[in-house]
Amino acid sequence: MAAVDFPVRLRELRQTLGSILEVSDLPAMRAQVAELSEQAAAPDLWDDPERAQVVTSKLSHLQSELDRLDSMSRQVDDLETLVEMAQEEDDADTLAEAEAELTQVKKALGELEVRTLLSGEYDAREALVTIRSEAGGVDAADFAEMLLRMYLRWAERHGYKTEVYDTSYAEEAGIKSATFKVAAPYAYGTLSVEQGTHRLVRISPFDNQGRRQTSFAGVEVLPVVAETDHIEIPENDIRIDVYRSSGPGGQSVNTTDSAVRLTHLPTGVVVTCQNEKSQLQNKAAAMRVLQAKLLERARHERQAELDALKGDGGSSWGNQMRSYVLHPYQMVKDLRTETETGNPTAVFDGDIDAFLESGIRWRRTSEPTTHA
Repeated sequence: MAAVDFPVRLRELRQTLGSILEVSDLPAMRAQVAELSEQAAAPDLWDDPERAQVVTSKLSHLQSELDRLDSMSRQVDDLETLVEMAQEEDDADTLAEAEAELTQVKKALGELEVRTLLSGEYDAREALVTIRSEAGGVDAADFAEMLLRMYLRWAERHGYKTEVYDTSYAEEAGIKSATFKVAAPYAYGTLSVEQGTHRLVRISPFDNQGRRQTSFAGVEVLPVVAETDHIEIPENDIRIDVYRSSGPGGQSVNTTDSAVRLTHLPTGVVVTCQNEKSQLQNKAAAMRVLQAKLLERARHERQAELDALKGDGGSSWGNQMRSYVLHPYQMVKDLRTETETGNPTAVFDGDIDAFLESGIRWRRTSEPTTHA
């Protein structure tokens, strides 16, 4: 095995770290943390609970980012010290430790570098993700459920809190659709590259002749609405229907009419929520999803107007974005970035960071004007 050229590798790490710190603007970030800390310490802060929530949440997220950058700088400093010590003493064990540490630091810096690319209007928001089965019958419903588990496992791996708002089960297996929230900073910016059509090719477990089946599922990703978005929805524009929640196979989950369906009459947008315990909670959750959908609709209309002015007809990069092949070979491949792996099992267990990172980098270089 070739010896690691530590001076070159360390210089590369320093350059990457330097560009990350420059883009992050540490002085401005520290000033903002100081200002928010002062606001959070005000004795009358919680007189306005909504504003207090915004201040404390923003402070927590910003402090977390600052701590992460400071920690990364210390890790690079410590690595340089470790390498210097190992080379002075010509200690093979310490050099091996330094090589392992270098690999870890490079990976962590790569993740931080991707975060700096998330500078869109809503990228820092939490995410609302909806998965729908499309063409392919029962296989598509099963595939949609596999994708739901994949994203929930991804969030679990990162310690991100999730909340499933609604699940519509298919009759034989799988789901027709599901909507869930990922409560983490930059969840929207990160997951928005997953939006589009996903395709699965496999031997169908639901076909008694064992034939190969291609099925499709759609993924929609929206930013969670913030208090500052001011999405006003007149009561007269909404029809509210309540019904009894149900689970797989129609089995009763709730003996009261707690599930809520909201229909936005002017646009025809329909949102359901049945996973909370009370009708009031379900209505509040459904309203948050409806607001997010209407916010995204308005954003798309603005983008369509800009695209029309540019004469490019808009972008369709989100469609047909990834293939999952289980037969006749094993491969998951992103059709936009060419990122691929021969381990679909790991991908379906939530190991999708390589796809997310390459998608974010690709979007920045390919279509800088189409992402809010």
